[in-house]
Amino acid sequence: MKPVWICGVVSVAMLSLVALAQPARGGESKCKMKYSLSGWSAGYSTASGSGTITCDNGQSAGVSLRTKGGGLTAGKSKIINGSGAFSEIGDISELFGSYASADVHAGMVRSSAAQVVTKGTVSLAFSGTGKGIDLGVAFGEFVIQKQGAKKTRK
Repeated sequence: MKPVWICGVVSVAMLSLVALAQPARGGESKCKMKYSLSGWSAGYSTASGSGTITCDNGQSAGVSLRTKGGGLTAGKSKIINGSGAFSEIGDISELFGSYASADVHAGMVRSSAAQVVTKGTVSLAFSGTGKGIDLGVAFGEFVIQKQGAKKTRK
């Protein structure tokens, strides 16, 4: 029970940071994301999934998600019905691309994750619960790609 409580507190703190980080500007939109993500980790971590981004200006997009990185982490998990909030943006196209990530996750049977990712002036704070056995802290890259777009390689 403690890992779920800890991740909940971390999630609230991260959402507060994103809300404070970006001042409101005229003509900008607020966007949210609903997602599912599954993956594994053993020092190196990787996960992939999909989601939907909806904005208060009427724009929306189906997205593919992937993350990779490393840290003090081990396990396998699946997050279902996760949700997140972006900092304010002018157009939904600003949300696609590679973000720097820091991930905290913990769980035994019931898994929880909380994460904040940033890309320039755009930030996303998100969290979710699901199934798995996992524990750790990882740093790396989180990629949001519009569904149907070609994958880019570095």
